[in-house]
Amino acid sequence: MYRNAITELERWKDNPRRKPMMVWGARQVGKTYLIKDIFADTYYKGSYIYIDCRVENDICDFCEDHVSAKEIVEFISATKNRRIDENVLLIFDEIQECPALITALKYFCQDMRKIPVIATGSMVRIKLQRLNKKRGKGSNAKPFLFPVGKINQTTIYPMSYDEFLLNYNRRLYDLIYDAYRKKEPLDEAYHNTALETVYKYLLIGGMPDAVQTFLDTDSYFEAREVLTDLYDNYLSDMELYQASPEAIVRSRKIFGSIYAELNKDSKNFKSGLIEKGSRTRDMRSPIDWLTMAYVVHQSFQLGEHITLPLLNDDDSTFRLFLADAGMFAYQSGINSASFISGDTKNTLSGIFFENFIANELVAKGNKLFYWRGRNDAEFEFIAESNGKIYPIDVKKGRGSLNSLGKFSEHNKYEKAIKVARSNYGYNEEKRILTVPFYMFFLVAEDLSVGREL
Repeated sequence: MYRNAITELERWKDNPRRKPMMVWGARQVGKTYLIKDIFADTYYKGSYIYIDCRVENDICDFCEDHVSAKEIVEFISATKNRRIDENVLLIFDEIQECPALITALKYFCQDMRKIPVIATGSMVRIKLQRLNKKRGKGSNAKPFLFPVGKINQTTIYPMSYDEFLLNYNRRLYDLIYDAYRKKEPLDEAYHNTALETVYKYLLIGGMPDAVQTFLDTDSYFEAREVLTDLYDNYLSDMELYQASPEAIVRSRKIFGSIYAELNKDSKNFKSGLIEKGSRTRDMRSPIDWLTMAYVVHQSFQLGEHITLPLLNDDDSTFRLFLADAGMFAYQSGINSASFISGDTKNTLSGIFFENFIANELVAKGNKLFYWRGRNDAEFEFIAESNGKIYPIDVKKGRGSLNSLGKFSEHNKYEKAIKVARSNYGYNEEKRILTVPFYMFFLVAEDLSVGREL
């Protein structure tokens, strides 16, 4: 399957000043597939060495006592019986299992930069490794240093909507892209077809195994079966992300309550829903772990008067979103038919679309903020781009921006963005840009790079 990150890896490959590349991401989002089966097989076919740090203990043990990149390369060369030079790609998968090798990336950058190196890892598990070493846990309690400034980095998320569409219907993707760049509405027939793909994505989500199953079988049932297993695996994996049994229990409760939290009137996170009598600060550590693991995304509330750059005014007032739309749909417990039947899908709660927009913003590199004013005035998201403010309202139907007047009393904005079922349009007098759900990935990209909307 095509992934957008391949473009970034291509640029990295061609950069003469490249550093070792670290690829972050949650479990099961396709990091290994992207690097080994797409990138390496395309650009280094027959010329790459794949090392799984979970199982290749001999290499990991050697790195514990040798941080020299030259010595590590020589050992790998001897172990694999392969000559290693600038034409051979080294892939270190699950590098958090070998902390000493993380430190060694600094010396690959300094001493052997011509050799291309890509590593995959989990930041949260690296932090846990460091924490355990500080506490002297494990057979080897020697500290290790993170190679700050000596690596390139990128993050892989579940497949965003545009990645899903590129693999599902490339022709429709091209039509959407062309219409948006021309600032024109999509032909009505294509508009309705594109909206249908959004509902499919809301149900299936972006976990590569679930998407591939749907592409192979055209079966929602088969895709949901895969998604069910992935969801259960995520709950089981909480033990890998936590430093204490208490944090594991709370993390599972937080993860499992995202839909319920967003389904409240305020949508703000309330610790009492997780654990009676608890306070938000009691949940701060497990939330930090979950966000660091890219399992959930955190959006912070801004004050009534917004200042730049956007910063969270109060760490205790925030919302949490689930990082995959399919898992969010599964967690909601709503019948699958609600996403694919014309008679029932219009009854879906607006929070499905808000979770969708949150993920699209994050996937393109935007931070999450929202605004609440007086008398329930609200914008679900606030984006900053090129020194300008863009309030974003998410409508599951075709509603109006009732909060814009109250927002403009305190804040200047470049354009207000309404994301809805409506076709593309721009009201110049009110400075309201309307984009359909299926076009928002392009808006999110433009916001991230500072391109004019």
